[in-house]
Amino acid sequence: MKMKTDLKTNMKFQQVSKRYYLPENEIELASLTRFEKVPAIIMENAGDGARKAALDAARIINDCIAKRGRCVIGFGSGRYVLKVYDELVKLYFADKVNFNDVVAFNLSELGLGDGDILNLNQVIQERLYAKVDIEPDNIHTFSHIDAIENVHSLCKVYEREIIEAGGLDLVLCDLMPDGSLAYNEPGSALNSTCRLIMLGSDARSRIAEYFQSETVPKTAVTLGIGNILSANKIICVTWEEDSAQALFDTVEGAMTDLVPASFLQVHGDACIIADLDASSHLTRISHPWKVTSCEWNDHLIRRAIVWLCAQTGKPILKLTNKDYNDYGLSELLALFDSAYNVNIKIFNDLQHTITGWPGGKPDADDTHRPERANPFPKRVLIFSPHPDDAVVSMGGTVRRLIEQGHDVRIVFQTDGDVAVSDDDLMRSVLLAERLTKHYEGHSFKFIDDTLTRLTGDSDSAGITDGLRYFKGSILLSEAMMACRQMGVPRKNLTDLRMPFYVNDPRGQGKISEQDVAVIQELITQVKPHQIFFDNDLVDPNGTHVRATGAVMHALDNLKDEPFMRDCRVWMYRGQWGQWDVDLVEMAVPMSPEEFGDKRDAILKFHSQIHDAPFRSSADGKLSWQRSIDRNRDLANHYQQLGLATYEAIEAFVQYRLHN
Repeated sequence: MKMKTDLKTNMKFQQVSKRYYLPENEIELASLTRFEKVPAIIMENAGDGARKAALDAARIINDCIAKRGRCVIGFGSGRYVLKVYDELVKLYFADKVNFNDVVAFNLSELGLGDGDILNLNQVIQERLYAKVDIEPDNIHTFSHIDAIENVHSLCKVYEREIIEAGGLDLVLCDLMPDGSLAYNEPGSALNSTCRLIMLGSDARSRIAEYFQSETVPKTAVTLGIGNILSANKIICVTWEEDSAQALFDTVEGAMTDLVPASFLQVHGDACIIADLDASSHLTRISHPWKVTSCEWNDHLIRRAIVWLCAQTGKPILKLTNKDYNDYGLSELLALFDSAYNVNIKIFNDLQHTITGWPGGKPDADDTHRPERANPFPKRVLIFSPHPDDAVVSMGGTVRRLIEQGHDVRIVFQTDGDVAVSDDDLMRSVLLAERLTKHYEGHSFKFIDDTLTRLTGDSDSAGITDGLRYFKGSILLSEAMMACRQMGVPRKNLTDLRMPFYVNDPRGQGKISEQDVAVIQELITQVKPHQIFFDNDLVDPNGTHVRATGAVMHALDNLKDEPFMRDCRVWMYRGQWGQWDVDLVEMAVPMSPEEFGDKRDAILKFHSQIHDAPFRSSADGKLSWQRSIDRNRDLANHYQQLGLATYEAIEAFVQYRLHN
């Protein structure tokens, strides 16, 4: 079984015209980028973007060496720029560039005085330095043996070394999802210099995931924004959807220390290279009618009308010809002859997404329904990355499917132990201790050891397999109660225990053929008529990305099987995001009573209600609270567009196996 590197093309919900990101001439480019204050080069995917960045960097290296005999580069160490280093290595072996006269300065390093723990220099060493002909003496970084007390003088020495080398010719770095450059996090000043910084919780979470480490330093040393802006050329790269807002704020937003990357706006020769996912919020991609004539398709028309309603404060059917003209959408009037014709089309399109029959209504005309009437009843397979995801994100839909007679099976891809706090573990262990003493006359050694650990009476540290299993069992038992609330029989619940999660101490291992195989085997066994899987790909601990990736690979392997021709696949969101209205293909409404039932089912997850570890830093809410808020918000949005009024709505987008 061969693992494909990227299946995200199946998740492109609207085809973006190449003209918006690869214009044919400079005049068109100038029009498209009129709102952009930092040059943004958009490539179709991360691989293409990394190759573009590497080719540009190689050209700069060759030019600098030809002109002054050396090239001084500041190298970042984030996960995005590493793809660029892989491409530079390929160019090196193709004799397109050499590094013998390159002088390297690492942009940052983690916690001085921590020995070899989480060494960023080692990361760049493994991906670049060790594979090319750079002289070891030309690599400059901070040493972990340096005492943190001397960090101020060390930073000044580091800056002086850059000046003595002739200054930075090039900086290669990442734009991170919080808008940071290197470790210049929100709050960093325009003129900040090389310094010690305290790492924020978001940065520490990213570091923990990247290094697969439970121990993360609290500090880092980084070149400042002022140092980075002193470079002659800056190439910044970013990929994936979770960077989209940061890229928009950097390129089109106001310059502010809340988005340190926005200071690139004052640099004379900086650019950001991004893929389409990361660029999705830029005006020329998300609202191209503001900057150019459009190549209209159904999705883009729907997006434009939803946007126009927001601008005017009107529902769809009240939009007038004047509204279209005033907001730059006169092209649609030319295509449809009048506002009325466009309004009716989009109103009907959105109306047809709403269904109270998510599994299809038997013996009904399904021409304009999102799901087929037949076969009925359907075998439905729902994949839940953590035990609570299916309930939180699509609990109302699950209940509808059950009540309408479908055979619904929920698959818990992991047991979610990392989302269970020590307090919840201790509560359950205390209960287990009491019961075992009462019924057995003694306590199990595991219970004694765990209580000793949790009460701090032991020097032992770390999480054992037994503790992980206990925590996971807590969340799984809560999931069983929640599913019981929704009417899902216990025999229809599957604890998959995917290897990527079980075999890694933080549940963040790489997906393998083994992970794909267990899902593929299950799908083949059930032969479902409907599959639902999660599309929350910006979760803080990465489980959703891995779990979803395994499902996508399994579906790709099975897409030509005869039984898959009769299967429709849907994607849900909820824990960490929501579908935009213009993308929704199936909207399942809930009455106040149904929404109350969903909330009651969510409340069965006692371990997640008050002290789950993944709380939004922005609003302080837990993911399940934001999810039910989104259900209400989506219903309100439909109402504002002039459609029926509901208490809440769950939304889905179809995943197409064949593009």
